[in-house]
Amino acid sequence: MSITFRQYNGLEDFDRIGDFLVENYQSGNQDGNWLQPTWEYMHTHPSLDETSLGKIGIWEDAGKIAAVAHYESQLGEAFFELHTSYAHLKSRLLEYAEGQLCGKTESGKRYLHAFVNDFDLAFEAEVKSRGYEKDERRARPMSQWPIAHPFRPVVSLPDGFQLKSLADDNDFLKIHRVLWRGFNHVGEPPTDGVEERKKMQSGPHFRKDLTLVVEAPHGEFASYCGMWYEAKNQIAYVEPVATDPAFRRIGLGKAAVLEGIRRCGELGARVAFVGSDQAFYQVLGFRTVFTSNCWAKRQEA
Repeated sequence: MSITFRQYNGLEDFDRIGDFLVENYQSGNQDGNWLQPTWEYMHTHPSLDETSLGKIGIWEDAGKIAAVAHYESQLGEAFFELHTSYAHLKSRLLEYAEGQLCGKTESGKRYLHAFVNDFDLAFEAEVKSRGYEKDERRARPMSQWPIAHPFRPVVSLPDGFQLKSLADDNDFLKIHRVLWRGFNHVGEPPTDGVEERKKMQSGPHFRKDLTLVVEAPHGEFASYCGMWYEAKNQIAYVEPVATDPAFRRIGLGKAAVLEGIRRCGELGARVAFVGSDQAFYQVLGFRTVFTSNCWAKRQEA
């Protein structure tokens, strides 16, 4: 076993890491790694700091990926993806993250939010021994819902509303507005944000036909549900979901999510995942399988 290290090298490594996540997926996400759609969504999200992608670390054994240490949006976060045979590399990944993936506070102090799965007690003990403290506010639950065949839940909407996919109507202004308002930003969205919404559709596995919107009676988009299908492991992944505050609590988000999962089920998906334990998803039938806890450490400048 000869482990080598190198840093992330653009599009080639984007695909290789995505393939690594697909190949090492274990039923129910027992591996604890990111799902491939999560990795892809990260790269198309408007908040991604693309200038720091080269800091992502990759460990290889005989040319095959063994482990990856990376951030999600900005430096200051650390996530760890590993082949099950290379758990002994975790200390090395954490040391690398402390050296290369730290963020800085306004006062110039370095900090790191390291995410460790709650079932990984050995790694949890190590981060504790290094002076990290759990930040409950940043915990990241992963929930799953086995998809019944045939699909049993009824997808229904109030009168005057209709479900569409972006294959039917890909109006970027409407998409931008529902996502802006749906994530609780005040007022009307800035027009320059439309380019960000186009970026969100730039991933190689993004599918307009699986991305659902609910159109309100006057034509605006009232709810949005992004849905991803990973064929090899037959999984659906829900990301993102947003409903305009003016249209909440009438079942629009529920209908969009159910329709997206139903469509993935028709393609062969056996289970749906979402990175949340909110009551909205629990009522639908999702159950939390593990939580990736945030462990925070602030260092000297």
